[in-house]
Amino acid sequence: MRITVLTYVEASERSTEYDVVVNQVARALRRQGHQVAVLGVHADVKRVIAGLQRRRPDLVFNMVEMFAENIFGDIAMEGLLDLLGLEYTGCGPGESYLTQDKALSKKLLAFHGILYPRFAVFARDADFETGGNLRMPLFVKPLRTDASIGIHRNSLVTDMKSLMRRVATIHEDLNDSALAEEYIEGREFYVGVLGNHDPIALPPIELDFSGLPEGVPHVLDSKAKWDENSAAYKGTKSVLADIPDELRAKLQKVSVDAYRALRVRDYGRVDLRLTDTGDIYVLEVNASCYLARDSEFAVAAAAAGIPYPALIQRIVDLATDRYRRGAGLRTRTDSLKKAPSNGKKSGEAGKKSTDEGKKGEEAAKKAAEA
Repeated sequence: MRITVLTYVEASERSTEYDVVVNQVARALRRQGHQVAVLGVHADVKRVIAGLQRRRPDLVFNMVEMFAENIFGDIAMEGLLDLLGLEYTGCGPGESYLTQDKALSKKLLAFHGILYPRFAVFARDADFETGGNLRMPLFVKPLRTDASIGIHRNSLVTDMKSLMRRVATIHEDLNDSALAEEYIEGREFYVGVLGNHDPIALPPIELDFSGLPEGVPHVLDSKAKWDENSAAYKGTKSVLADIPDELRAKLQKVSVDAYRALRVRDYGRVDLRLTDTGDIYVLEVNASCYLARDSEFAVAAAAAGIPYPALIQRIVDLATDRYRRGAGLRTRTDSLKKAPSNGKKSGEAGKKSTDEGKKGEEAAKKAAEA
């Protein structure tokens, strides 16, 4: 199969924004026998269209997270792929919007009876409000950005003055609305989910905050996530959750329910908090989550018997099967006519990787039932 990995920029000596995970995904796809090309969008629509027309991919492995410094730039790229009639991995523009707008996500979770922290939105260019009857402390974060952008130690506020200051900072620095939600004290878990028609939950990963200094909030801020030299990074780690089977099953069920409620496609990750009283709150649903070999998603998949190359292939299989079922949007099927594929080699690779994917799915289902 001809697969184009779509990213923000390609690798080069001058590039400081290139994501090394793109190489990991591309290598995994090549190991599965696919013909792989990497294409950077470079905030240039004409360049993207020309590149896709030259490559004529059977599938686009979509890893675009931004475009032209726009919050919804990745959604625009998904819309472009739909207009070009190309099949691609992950969510479409509608599903991506649902997961990116955290307030809208919470309203949908509420409709499906899924617990989430109570919240208030402080919109830009609007009069400041008190947040109603929310209970302090509050956790304040950007409404739409992800990857812990805009989340710092002072994101946890305990008084109105701190709340106003944090909201103003998000408005000014990130040009985004602010979402303030009641802070849920408890254990934090990540649960990866794979699938469309019949999604399966991977083994839960727990965030271990025990290495943080006493009194520091148990929050994964931007330093804890990205700054390897920071005390927050060194004091926080993710581990396979050592929990009773009953609790594991509950976390997985809530995660699959949230995944379905927000119509996530192919793969994603659900972030949860477990209180001392046993209540499970959904914090966020991350569509098309981080795919590094050492990411929580990949580690959980490996624990379920799905090694990294098979995991990437499984995402490919899920996307192609979704289009075969007619669940993926194809609007202009004549936009990019496909050239004949290298049948025998890619066919053999597809059979091999599909077999691996089935084995991995069986293992994951056993893990989910355990």
